[in-house]
Amino acid sequence: MKLTRKDFLRVLAGSAVAVGAGTLVHAVGSANDRESAEAKNGKKRWGMAIDLQKCREEKGCDLCSRACHRSHNVPRLPDPAHEVKWLWNEPNGKVFPFQQNDYTRHALGETVPVLCNHCTNPACVRVCPTQATWKRGDGVVMMDYHRCIGCRYCMAACPYGSRSFNYVDPRPHLGAPNPDFPPRTAGVVEKCNFCEERLADGKQPACVEACPRNAMVFGDLNDGNSPIRQLLSGRYAVQRQPELGCGPSIFYLV
Repeated sequence: MKLTRKDFLRVLAGSAVAVGAGTLVHAVGSANDRESAEAKNGKKRWGMAIDLQKCREEKGCDLCSRACHRSHNVPRLPDPAHEVKWLWNEPNGKVFPFQQNDYTRHALGETVPVLCNHCTNPACVRVCPTQATWKRGDGVVMMDYHRCIGCRYCMAACPYGSRSFNYVDPRPHLGAPNPDFPPRTAGVVEKCNFCEERLADGKQPACVEACPRNAMVFGDLNDGNSPIRQLLSGRYAVQRQPELGCGPSIFYLV
């Protein structure tokens, strides 16, 4: 029997899945087990649900990212190759590469807001040699800019591209800086921090407050009575590549 190129690729893909299945199942299982343990211990686990339908109603809106970047002194650099991003929009094909077909494309919208997923099992934390990035007890994945040595291992490990590197000194490009949040320096990695400084004051993240249609809902995923849990219980939601076992805390309502 003649083996076509299509048949060969199908067999090759099946073999790869079989070889990696054990590792994948273990990774996903680890993330799920950790979520269950945290819920039983009464710990908070902050998460966010983004209503893509509401986002589409405000086509071209970027108030969430503007509020985020303004609050955290994210620079606007003239060279696109040096761009620093905490919250931004990506084409849905890049955000959900394995969910592309004629029937889901409209549900996901043309572009999707993306940020750090504050994973249950963050790959970035595991590879950092100086513990400059770590996960707090409430699920927020943090950065210590003083410990960061700029090796960018965390950027290579993150499957979502949620981290930026300061190739140049960002401080001259801040315009009117926010004095309440420290600016970074050249040679360090940075990313969304779930507005941990606002959480400490009992406030919602800046992006959530700035959204004109309340398309972003933030809350405790371990609290069954929280607004985010009520929302996730009544709507279908997707995560970015959950099969990788990282356990994203960002959910997209479709």
